Amino acid sequence: MKQLLIFLVLLAGGFSGYCQHYDPDQITPKAKRWYERAQQAMMMNSADDQAKVIPFLEKAIQEDPRFLDAYAQIASLYERDRKYAQALPYFEKANQIDSLFLLPGYLMYAKAEAGTGNFEKALQLLAVYLQRPGLSADSRGSALQWKAHFAFGLESEQRHLPFNPVNLGDSINSPDPEYLPVLTIDQKTLIFTRNIGSRNEDFFISHLLDDSTWSGATPLGPPVNSRYNEGAQTISQDGKVLIYTICNRPDGMGSCDLYYANRTTTGWSEPHDIGPPVNSPYWDTQPCLSPDNRDLYFVSNRTGGYGGSDIYVCHLQPDGHWGAPKNLGPDINTAGDESSPFIHADNRTLYFASSGWPGIGGVDLYYARKQADGSWGKPQDLGYPINTIGHDGSLFVAADGKTAYFASDRSDSRGKLDIYAFTLYPAARPTRTLYVQGYVYDKKTKVHLRAALDLIDLSSGKTLTHIPTDPDGSYLITLPVGKDYAFNVSKPGYLFYSDNFSLRDTTEGKPFHINIGLQPIELNARITLKNIFFDFDKFSLKPASTVELDRL
Repeated sequence: MKQLLIFLVLLAGGFSGYCQHYDPDQITPKAKRWYERAQQAMMMNSADDQAKVIPFLEKAIQEDPRFLDAYAQIASLYERDRKYAQALPYFEKANQIDSLFLLPGYLMYAKAEAGTGNFEKALQLLAVYLQRPGLSADSRGSALQWKAHFAFGLESEQRHLPFNPVNLGDSINSPDPEYLPVLTIDQKTLIFTRNIGSRNEDFFISHLLDDSTWSGATPLGPPVNSRYNEGAQTISQDGKVLIYTICNRPDGMGSCDLYYANRTTTGWSEPHDIGPPVNSPYWDTQPCLSPDNRDLYFVSNRTGGYGGSDIYVCHLQPDGHWGAPKNLGPDINTAGDESSPFIHADNRTLYFASSGWPGIGGVDLYYARKQADGSWGKPQDLGYPINTIGHDGSLFVAADGKTAYFASDRSDSRGKLDIYAFTLYPAARPTRTLYVQGYVYDKKTKVHLRAALDLIDLSSGKTLTHIPTDPDGSYLITLPVGKDYAFNVSKPGYLFYSDNFSLRDTTEGKPFHINIGLQPIELNARITLKNIFFDFDKFSLKPASTVELDRL
């Protein structure tokens, strides 16, 4: 607290050697007394409660409108709290009184301008600041770093990217902070973290109602919610598996570990530690499950990475355990910190946060596309105004490929952080993704069966998804639009099931709900093949037919 006070006093009144027109000694005694009361209030209140300081400074200004120190201190308080639009009038007034006196505060002035999107003015202020006599090496280094951010922001701002976030409202948001929203693939179930009274992080759940509004959020409840802090969660596309972070739990391996719980007919199961090799003695957090439940992305600061924290992935093994984590490598990770990975339902578009890639602020949001060979394309900054000069932490994009969710403390928030939704601009969108859902059963006995599912890209013949059904025979497979798929279901002792989804020439469509009856192998049993293709009025098979014939 004392360091903050000293910093603000130096900014406002410690550089009278640069004075051109402003003379602090000429300020009226009554204005100075209000200013002194502001300094006393600053010492008595925490850094999060500086609103009690500003009224005294406003009184000082009312008593003497020439009081540059008071303007500068109000501006610096607003800038520190990222209330840039509120800070600017005070910076501007102080600058009008004496620009040379305010010069030591030009870095904060520039950040306030950039915080409102005026990167060109911010760069102009920094250019003047960098010419200041006696500028220390640390101050110069910081200014040059922000200069690079602002230049990146100016280029991004000139793209005029659309961004109109909408608060999800009182059903979701409260005076407490809400953040890290995740949805099921049908976009009807929302789970998020709420920090209750700044004491405990718990999960809350809400459901989309028929009128497209959200039901009142309720605690997920025990055993998932507990006396420990739960957060940074991911939910499977069908809403049956929750993987999340618990910190400082006695049975954990490190400071924060990954746990999972399964949704049953009676509620959520007890949480289970995922264990090694995923968890380690280090910080393991922020999981994200791929749409086929086969890949688990997460963040760790374990040794052997590229920076402070890196993004890793582990793959589900045939025995049902997770394999050894693999670092995503320098295509994604940097010498800085990477965090908040989110793999979209299309299973090829990764969103994440980074402090190491070139960006607008200290931490920006990026997206990267998985290439045909499994490598990642170059990360792209999501741009201003999605990214700001602050810390932009996480993003969730719904299966429709255009609706994005994030947390922010904007002017219309119900308290601190609230959850918002907005329409993501086209270039940053993933592939719109549909799905097929149902269960597999014996065609004769009607008993549900556990079977193997295969989704195959007909153009390449590559198997995109190979997974088992759940023990009760239920399944869900994602279908990114823009391709034609063969869909096969097989089980020993049964004829395989064949289906086809033609989505190559569409960006629309609705999810598929198919309950699949498998025919036991017996005399006169028949199978219908739906992936045998001919050109009109020709008998030669198209190449896409070989996928089905090989399987037969």
